[in-house]
Amino acid sequence: MAELDWVQYWFMFPISIGVATTAMLSGIGGAALFIPIFVIIFPILGPEYPLTTAAAIGSALLTEVFGFSSGFVGYYRKKLIDFHSAIPFLIVSVPIAILGAILLATMKEQEVFLKGLYALLMLLLCPIILRHTPHDKITDSKQIVGEKKLNSKIIRTITAKDGHVYKYDKPRLGVFGVFTTGIGSFLTGLLSVGIGEVIMPQLVKRNRIPVAVAAATSVFIVIITIASASFTQVTALIAAGGVNAIPWNLVVYTVPAVVIGGQIGPRLQGKISQRTMEKIIAILFGVIGISMGFIVVRQLDFF
Repeated sequence: MAELDWVQYWFMFPISIGVATTAMLSGIGGAALFIPIFVIIFPILGPEYPLTTAAAIGSALLTEVFGFSSGFVGYYRKKLIDFHSAIPFLIVSVPIAILGAILLATMKEQEVFLKGLYALLMLLLCPIILRHTPHDKITDSKQIVGEKKLNSKIIRTITAKDGHVYKYDKPRLGVFGVFTTGIGSFLTGLLSVGIGEVIMPQLVKRNRIPVAVAAATSVFIVIITIASASFTQVTALIAAGGVNAIPWNLVVYTVPAVVIGGQIGPRLQGKISQRTMEKIIAILFGVIGISMGFIVVRQLDFF
């Protein structure tokens, strides 16, 4: 068993703080940014940074669990999470994410296919995220609490810690919601990316939930989903390659860093334009997709 170099990945500490902060602000999964770092940047640094695609996915998802757990605490303290509205999404997302994680264990040797699938996913998400997000609907009333019926619709209201009351129709999952949530969950289990990217558009664009509440609720849905997938992936990796199948000398830096970033993100919520964050993430996904696609093409010896 090779001895691990515990200082090799020290530079991932500040990088991981930035990744987790960005994930908390945008509601996307932090693994969407970690995977390109592990799969694209690490090989450029040299052969002493070996990481298989399957190990990269498992490490990113494991790290994301801690980051979103920290973010969950931050949003919970701000009283922005709509737990009741999250339940229908979780009923769909958890079992399907586990299924995707089980499938990853059978595909861990198919490096090129996994990278190609990831590149395609990034390129598809780029234009989806670039689509315009509706403005928040916020009311300053401090007397509306809980849930009530109005004009034959169930109205949800969330009273934040700062006194703001967010009022909106109770989100509907529907057939389309089940399909998109299922796809995102499956891709999360398989590639560690997808659930946050499909939940936020559903909450904000389809159901017109205020962005602050949508981001907080998305974090809750994502943390439960990725925790289920992560446990399955890590168990499969260890069963196949032993304890060192997980690069612990990398995780030891990323985990505490994302815990810190998970606290910074909720504190900055509302101070940075959501539309600006969406544009940045969308452009970044496009660059990642093109870069990953180029790597796949080179590995297939097309050039």
